[in-house]
Parts: sequence; structure tokens; C-alpha cells
Amino acid sequence: MKLNKFITQLNPKAKPLASQEEEWSKALAAGIVSVKDIIAPPAIEVDFDFIKIGTTYYRTIFVIGYPRYVQANWLSPLINFEHTLSTSMYVYPIEAKGVLDDLKRKITEMEATITSDIQHGHVIDPSVQAALDDAQVLQDELVKGQERFFQFGLYVTIPADTLEELDTFSKQVESTLGSLSLVPKHATLQMEDAFKTTLPEGIDHLYITRNMDTTSLATTFPFTSSSLTSNTGVMYGINEHNGSLVIFDRFTQENANSVIFAKSGAGKSYMVKLEALRSLMFGTEIIIIDPEEEYKSLSDAIGGEYISFDFDSPAKINPFDLSGVYEEDENELGLKILSLHGFLKVVMGKLTPTEDAIIDRALVATYKAKGITPDPTTQKKEPPLMEDLYKALIGMEEPQAKGLADRLEKFVKGSLIGIFNQQSNIDIKNTFTVFSVKNLEEELRPIAMHLILDFIWTRVKNDIKKRLLIVDEAWYMMQHADSATFMYSIAKRARKYYLGLTTISQDVEDILASDYGKAIVTNSSIQILLKQSPASIDKLGEVFYLSEGEKHLLLASDVGEGIFFAGPNHVAIRVIAAPDEHALVTTDPKELLEMRQKSQDVLKQFEEPTGEQPQPAVQPQVQQARAPVEQPQTIPVPPQPQVQNQPQPTPNPQQTIDLPN
Repeated sequence: MKLNKFITQLNPKAKPLASQEEEWSKALAAGIVSVKDIIAPPAIEVDFDFIKIGTTYYRTIFVIGYPRYVQANWLSPLINFEHTLSTSMYVYPIEAKGVLDDLKRKITEMEATITSDIQHGHVIDPSVQAALDDAQVLQDELVKGQERFFQFGLYVTIPADTLEELDTFSKQVESTLGSLSLVPKHATLQMEDAFKTTLPEGIDHLYITRNMDTTSLATTFPFTSSSLTSNTGVMYGINEHNGSLVIFDRFTQENANSVIFAKSGAGKSYMVKLEALRSLMFGTEIIIIDPEEEYKSLSDAIGGEYISFDFDSPAKINPFDLSGVYEEDENELGLKILSLHGFLKVVMGKLTPTEDAIIDRALVATYKAKGITPDPTTQKKEPPLMEDLYKALIGMEEPQAKGLADRLEKFVKGSLIGIFNQQSNIDIKNTFTVFSVKNLEEELRPIAMHLILDFIWTRVKNDIKKRLLIVDEAWYMMQHADSATFMYSIAKRARKYYLGLTTISQDVEDILASDYGKAIVTNSSIQILLKQSPASIDKLGEVFYLSEGEKHLLLASDVGEGIFFAGPNHVAIRVIAAPDEHALVTTDPKELLEMRQKSQDVLKQFEEPTGEQPQPAVQPQVQQARAPVEQPQTIPVPPQPQVQNQPQPTPNPQQTIDLPN
């Protein structure tokens, strides 16, 4: 009937719809999808302790108890919680006159209580005395207008995919709130109203509040960003939250290790070069393992030592080197043999328990043949070579020893001779040393990186000083369990030798798929995440407990932007460099070609003379003397041919030219 009235109002001459036509129009309207149908969840289930919307569970917690004393940003553990939360804060201003009347009555009641206790000889209740003091102070400040009075409500909604996860996250949130001296409670039997309270509607359906003055309320401001600016250390970049400088000294943490994860081209090598360059200026020795020759230009520019490790390189490293340093309760030879076990497993492949035992006996015999025993006084002798181990295996009676010797033969007599079978002839004396393995085959790189790491570790233990060890493309080391174990052992023990290990990788899955890779991450005080790919963001979110906002930040960040984790704090960072630094550390091929072309143009300007170049002083004298002469008789020095665009030869003052009288 309403539809008929509407049609009649629009067109009085139109005939009203028949009842059947009206039913058809209603059926047509019911079949059209509205906006509400699109955004509405398939179902909502309200339980007494949670609410389920679609497939997601929600639980809302409210706060009824607050600490007596607070400081600025005291809610940061809740704001920076590792799981996604919906936090709502409601602030209600209260008229001062009514508050003063209530305070006066409360003060009178508390004073009467204290007086009664004194008269009856009872001990004064400390909580009543503390509340009386606070009320009197607040009364004075309200009367003077220094403070205003508010009521504050705090509500937290926790989402989860399963009920078990919801219970786990709820306990973690309650523990976090308890650590702040807050008393949380579940909104039992009020979950629907509690959930609506945390929606962005600004309507408080629960109205559970606490009285606060202006100063206390100001400390609850949630948008106080973390700051990582210290008096010592190097600058990593700019805090994108507040524009402050991220200056940090990694050696002030419990360990100086760091990990950097980013997709290819996100700026991880750029950032590491800046850190290395700036740390070098503060007296830190830098050692780098460079698989892709990205650090050569920087090393050449600052006078570093660049060691290329390949077949034709004169630089050699002996895997059997000992540090020669005696430490109490440590067997240096035993530790070296254990390290060689891992190295030989990378070289030979998987070993059976029998083969592993044969290798152990052969290693002991190899060192013993050189006069080296567990006695520290013998460990300064010349160490054996790979060839000595090969001979020891050949001389053993077990049939498996011959097979092990065959696996080593290519490094002793075959195509790979000379790489690992010579005495070490290099030493780390430069403050900036780079080891390059770019010219090695792909299958040899993990072996070479393991060997170089072992060599560096031996030297580090021999001479303790402030150092940074940077391992680029560390996923090579994670391909083999023994190499990963060795990296993990360095990460655990680096602090003892004043060493900071920097692990860099673009293949996040390879690092985090290994238990040792995860252990390296947990043993690093600094973690830096730059731009990530969608394929790896979920894995990173599990390991680093990233919120949805932080995941989106890493996916949408630009080159050189990411998140800087340092202990309990983390900030969004943007890496910046001075123009001179940028020229040294950039790896952009386009910029490198432009700089190379510019340098060539500058060199050409010095090589090509200008048309106005002055002639040497002696030449005009010779021309003046020869001017009146028509035909010279003898010229001992023949003139040089004139070639265009080439500099004129300068006469030698010692040459003589005979002229006729």
C-alpha cells in the first residue's frame, strides 16, 4: 500500500500497482545485494567470555585498578604489544565544583577514621593515610586551578584465530597489564557491549572509569614514540616516528651481534657499509666476507686490504692453523679438531659414524706427526696440511679410509689443488679487511666461507680487540648443518672476544628454516628488517612477533626503510648518508656507471692539453738564435714530429744544439 501511495504522489494519473505486481517488486528488491550485505560477517556468536565474528574470536578486557604513581609513556608495553590489539581510552571531563564537594566529604570521612583509630589505640591503616594525603593535595590543586578533574576508562579487545590462541594472548595481555600495576578484568556476560566499546564509534557502553587529574591523564597519551638516541655509538638513520636520529652503540648491549633481513635491492648492503664506515672512524676493526665483490670500491677508497680467495690468488689459508693461545679449562687442539670435523663434513659431504671416527683418528695422527699434542707448548709448531691428512688416511688399514682419501684427493692432487693445501700466508693487520669469494664456483663458496670464518675466528681469539665481523649472504652457511653450527657457535662466543657478528641475508626462509638460524637471531641484540617480499612476511611475523601494521610497513616501505629492533625497543628507520658517504657505499649500477663516466671525463681533461698551453722557457731562446740562420749545418738532436692533440716535447736542458758562426 505504501508503494501505491508513493506512485500516486509522483504521478496522480498512474494506476496503482496490483497486489501481484507489488509482490514482484518486493522480490526484486530483496534480491539486490546491499552494502550491509557485503560488509556484514556471515555470523556472530556471543558467548559469556568471548564473541565470535565470522571465524575470528574476540575478548575484551577492562581495567579497574591503576597504580598510584605513573610516568610518561607508562602504557608503552601495551601500545607496543607483540600481538594486534584494539585499545580504546575514554576521557570524561568532570565539573570541579561537584568534585570539590565530594573531596571535602571524603577527606572528612578519612580524617574521622584516623582519629577513631588513634583514640582506640589502633594502628593507622597506611592505605587510608595515603588516600588522605592524595586527596588533600588534589583538593589544593583543584582550588588553585592548577589541575582539572577527569574520569578515564581503558578497554582492550584481543583478536585470535582460535579459542586456544585467544586464551594464550589473553594471559599475555593480562601479564603485561599486571606488570604495570594495572588490575584487568574480563567483561564477562557483557562481551557484546564491551566489543562495541572498542569500535571506532566513540560510545562507551560499559562506563568503567577511574578518577584522574590533568597530570596523570597526560601520561596515558598513547602516541609517544620510542627513541633510540644515545650519547655513544654510530648513526644508523632517522627515526620516522619523530624525526630524531637513531644513534646506537651495539657494544653496550648484552652482545654486539646483529641480523639484517631484506629482499634484494632493499638497501641492506648500503646500510651495512655505512655502519662499517662509521664504526671504523671510532676505532673498530672491520672484517667482511664478501661473496659478490660489493665492498671492493669502499675498501680501495679507505685504504683497506681486499683479499680475493680463488685458484690464482696468492692468498692462502691453512684449515689446520691453531691460534696458539692457551685458555684455562680449554683444550685448543681438541676444539680445533672438532672444528675440522665440521669443515670436512662440508668438504666431503655426509659421513657415517664409522667414517667420522676414522676422520677423528686421522686428524689426531696428523697433528701428532707434526709434533703437536694437547700440550700447549707444542701448539706453536708449524701445523699440518690437507696433504698430511690425505697421507694419514691412505696409511690406515680400514677400507673406509681409502674412500675418505678419495674424497680429499681432488683438493690435494686433483683439479682443486692449492686452494686448501698450503700454509697460511696472510694476516689480519689492516683495520678494514675484506675477503672475497666471488671468483669461486657456487659449490665451493660454502667451503671457502667456512674456512675463512674459521681463520678469522682463530685470529680473533689470538688478539682481542673491538671488531665487527660481517658475513654477507649468510644463507650460504645455512646450506650445511655443520656450517650453520659453526656460525651459531661464533654468535654465542663472540661477546667473550669483544666481537660483533653481523649476519646479512636476503633469503629469509633459508635462515629461519634452520634451528641454528633461529638461534642466531635470538642471540642478536640488534635486528634490522628492511623491505620484505609478501612470500616471507608471514614467517618474519612469527619470529619477530610483528603486528599487522608492522607487516604492512615492511611490505610498503621504500629502499632503505624498515624497522630497527634494539633490545625491547623498536622504531621505524630510514637510512640516510652524506653525499661523500653515498658515493663510497652505493651499489646502484646506474649510479656506478655515471660516477665511472664522470671520473673518465675528468681524467681526459688532464690528459688532453688546451690550445693556449704556454711553451717551455728554453724554446723561445732557441728559436731566437735560429731566426737569422737560413740553413743550419748540423743538428745532433732531430726534431720530434708534430702530432695534433698531443703535448709538445720539452727539450732537455742537457742537450746541445750546434749553430754556425
